[in-house]
This record gives sequence, structure tokens and C-alpha cells, in this order.
Amino acid sequence: MKLTYRVEDGARLGALLWEFGPGWRMISSALLGGGIGVREWVLNAQVVAGYARMDPVDHLVSLGPGGGDGVGMLTAASVDRYVQACDGGVEAYATVGLRVPTWAAAPEGAADPELAPIRAGTVNIVAVLPVAMTDAALVNAVMTVTEAKSQALIEAGFPCTGTASDALCVVVPVDGPEELFGGPRSEWGARLARAVHTAVRRGAEAWRPRDFK
Repeated sequence: MKLTYRVEDGARLGALLWEFGPGWRMISSALLGGGIGVREWVLNAQVVAGYARMDPVDHLVSLGPGGGDGVGMLTAASVDRYVQACDGGVEAYATVGLRVPTWAAAPEGAADPELAPIRAGTVNIVAVLPVAMTDAALVNAVMTVTEAKSQALIEAGFPCTGTASDALCVVVPVDGPEELFGGPRSEWGARLARAVHTAVRRGAEAWRPRDFK
């Protein structure tokens, strides 16, 4: 993983890039490269808090490494303050922005200041496992990441399950025996949950509004 910077909209913005190369499969909720498929890189790009571009996919492509299929996520959090945690061979990386913490099940019609105008916060998570997984196990892993994230945020004192713009990516090798389970009580799901929980909680505890200027 490497950290780079660019100047955009008058601000110095960072980007984290993981260049895995061939042989990796990913599941992601990202705008670019989302879904399940073979991917070669992951980009977590910082944007200004009032981000309002209507071409985010093209924007992410322009910021990527320029070769192969990849996953691209956006965040207004300071990506150079990313947090990494490891557990039993699982690596988790989190960039945490909590300017507008949100409950997933908000009342119908409740105003969401994150959506209008756009005031992006975003908790973005990249998790890398050393074992192949079935499609079902990958979906289960996404559930595990999300549950661990929410647990960490609540334990850190934030009344929320996340923000309305969170994104994640789980990365596994293409080859090898496929794990059937990714839930929090499975062998690899438990490791995934602990790594994500640690990374997000550390990021949440260190978060300050000065991340957004």
C-alpha cells in the first residue's frame, strides 16, 4: 500500500493505493469496481468535504494506476491518518470520518445533513485475507465487517452504525481451497471481525473534526 498526494479544489488531498496484481478476487460496495469479481488494485481517495462532482466513477478512474480492473472508493476523511490492524493473517485498514454519524434505521422522512448538501464523512474499510472464499462466504464477510465496524463505533462513544456513505472492500486470493463461511464465529470471520474492530475503534477514538477543513 502506498500513500500519495495531489492538489484538487485548492486542497491537498491524499490517496491510498493497494496494487495487488493478478490472482485476487474482491467484493466491494464501491462505486468503481463494486460487486464480486477479479480485481488488481484498490484505491481509497480523499476528496473535499463538500464534494459535488457528478462523475465520481470517471474521477476515480483518473486517480487509479491506469491498468487492469480495480476498486475505487471516495472519502472526506484524512487518509494519511489511516489505521491498520492485523489478526491471525487478516489485515484491515480503516479511514474514519464521523462528521455526520448515522443510524442505519432512521425514521422515514428524517433529514440527513450528509446528503443535502453533501457533507461526506465516511468510514472506508479494506480487509485482506490469505484464503479463498466462495461467493456466499464473501457476502458473509461483508456482514462481518459491517457488524464489527458498528460495534467499534458504538464502543468508541458514537451513537451510530456508521455514516450514509461508508464503503468497504474484502480482498481474497483466487486460488486455493475455498472457505465456506465468513461469519464472526467462523475461523477466518472471527479474525476478520477482530482486525476490523480494532482498526475502526482506533480510528474513531482518534477522529477529530479538524479532519474536515
